[in-house]
Amino acid sequence: MVKEVRIYVEGGGDGKNTKALIRQGFSQFLNPLVELARSQKIKWNIIICGSRNNAFQDFKNALKNHPEAFNVLLVDAEAPVKVESPWQHLKLRDNWNKPSEVDDSQCHLMVQAVEAWFIADIETLKKFYGQGFKENAISKNPNVETIAKDNLEPSLKAATSQTTKGEYHKINHASKLLELLDVATVRQASPYCDRLFTTLQGKIET
Repeated sequence: MVKEVRIYVEGGGDGKNTKALIRQGFSQFLNPLVELARSQKIKWNIIICGSRNNAFQDFKNALKNHPEAFNVLLVDAEAPVKVESPWQHLKLRDNWNKPSEVDDSQCHLMVQAVEAWFIADIETLKKFYGQGFKENAISKNPNVETIAKDNLEPSLKAATSQTTKGEYHKINHASKLLELLDVATVRQASPYCDRLFTTLQGKIET
């Protein structure tokens, strides 16, 4: 049985404060899993790493430093995922080699970036940004993972530029949005998000 889950996440910039905020956001978004782990007396740790390269390096270090834990890498896909294995995608996209001691269950992608999860839950975006939010600036594509990464952030900025919260800003807004997202809605729109929850739930329960 797994005794500890450690998730190494891309994002949060370089500052301690911004990393702490994003960690809080991910903790809330993943809260159903946090509660499940707690009920099974499994330790749970989300580590916000800054750049994607840092996330991969920290994950590799964790394999040596925390060999008993179920270590997980969670990064933006940065592009369409056209292969079965997330490790294969990262090899093609970033030339990252899968560590020999891990399998696909330890690699997870935000496809094509975390903003796809926000776009998946338009109701939460409308509530958070309030008056002036331009819903028609957001893609209506129900499969958010096919929306090009280069369109995700610009469309959010276009939709929010006239709101009182101001234009979408990754560091300032992402952590708050993660806390508010409806998990079921995002999982339905994003197969890779659903895969993350399903995999971790399976590990915690066995």
